[in-house]
Amino acid sequence: MFKSLFILMIVTLCTVAARATDQNTRVIIYDGIATEVAVAPNSLTDLWITTSDLTRATRFVIKPQGVCRDELCFPLPKNRKTEFVAKKGSTTWFNLSEFARLIKQPRVIDEKNGVWYFGARAAEQSGYLTSLEAPNFTLPDLNGKLHSLADFRGQKVLLVTWASW
Repeated sequence: MFKSLFILMIVTLCTVAARATDQNTRVIIYDGIATEVAVAPNSLTDLWITTSDLTRATRFVIKPQGVCRDELCFPLPKNRKTEFVAKKGSTTWFNLSEFARLIKQPRVIDEKNGVWYFGARAAEQSGYLTSLEAPNFTLPDLNGKLHSLADFRGQKVLLVTWASW
């Protein structure tokens, strides 16, 4: 079941990404959620999206105090405001890639398929190091039964990881 859902998600994402390269749209993956957004014409190196797409894809909104999401607000440098916000006609555009650089958020771009992935901010990642508490995750065992780290809360757990790089 899990494999089927995973394969379906990949096929759907590839289909949306293929459509994105044909039009002035891109796919943004933010907080693990893929959203198709319109991009500004002639935005070759940066990702300029509408403010409504910004909110729809990331839940961030532009306020007088900065770019905010719930109680979290990032002030935009006053001398660099034009690097983040531009008004063309009746549409207000926001440079999401420049904002990610400002808040030190990792990003990966698949230019061929028009997909932009935004990872967790460094402050978010290092929060686990200061608390010495591993983030919860769920993985299947050899029989396919799902187990979460939270199921073992209060017990000693040895995590063994491996990476090919």
